[in-house]
Amino acid sequence: MKSMTGYGRATAVLGLSTLTVQISSVNRKTLDLGMRLPGDWEAFESEVAEAVRRHVARGKVNVVVELTGDSDSSAFAWDETRVSGTIDRLAKYAAAKGVDFSLSPELLWAVISSQRKGAESPGVDEARPVLIKTLGEALRAFVAMRAKEGEALLVDFLARIEILHRHVESIATRAPLVAPNYREVFLKRLRDAGLELNLDDERVLKEVAIFADRCDISEEITRFRSHLDQFSNLLKGDGEIGRKADFILQEMGREVNTMGSKANDLSIARHVIELKNELERIREQIANVE
Repeated sequence: MKSMTGYGRATAVLGLSTLTVQISSVNRKTLDLGMRLPGDWEAFESEVAEAVRRHVARGKVNVVVELTGDSDSSAFAWDETRVSGTIDRLAKYAAAKGVDFSLSPELLWAVISSQRKGAESPGVDEARPVLIKTLGEALRAFVAMRAKEGEALLVDFLARIEILHRHVESIATRAPLVAPNYREVFLKRLRDAGLELNLDDERVLKEVAIFADRCDISEEITRFRSHLDQFSNLLKGDGEIGRKADFILQEMGREVNTMGSKANDLSIARHVIELKNELERIREQIANVE
């Protein structure tokens, strides 16, 4: 089981720069992949997306690739000859266009910045192997975190499945007693009303039989048990869980609602409420599962 929430980060040295890859994800019913790469690295987008999709099926995933310059003095060195040549060309171009040319501190800094060593991003061929390696490291950390959170979710789910089992078995134990109890209550009401009827009276038997048929929840209990087993096996299996689990939980909810509406018994109603509460908690948590 994997959580849809995760984070991974890795860094590497690339020329005079530091390459950083960060991957994060949150809940989403489908895969929503967003990327931010250095401006001249658009060629890597499809390669990065393919690598992420091999590990992720659902969730809103953000991949951020950053290239930051070195902080030492060499990153701010410039070629004085190239700077002087650029200024001379600017002056000649301005004279050819009949424009007054004046070298201001702002223009000088702009020219120096454009010629500064390490200002340009490394080329595609140089960057690709480093990017792919760093992306792989970030993905491994990202997948490991999702798996760890998934393990914690699985422990919680298994505990809640046991709670569901206890409540449905309590309902199964109580259900056969509902009709006989109704018969006793029904006869007591008749006696209290001064109407003495024989237990074998056809009218009494018919009333009790109709009630017993109406409050029979044996089929609902059987289906709920089956759905619960399917849910448990799904959680312990491999592959995508989220969508299938949503469907099974929906079916379990329907069976519980039917039990509550048919049983007409206070004890069963209490267990039905607890079942609904646990199913709602599981639904909230299953939204975090891929």
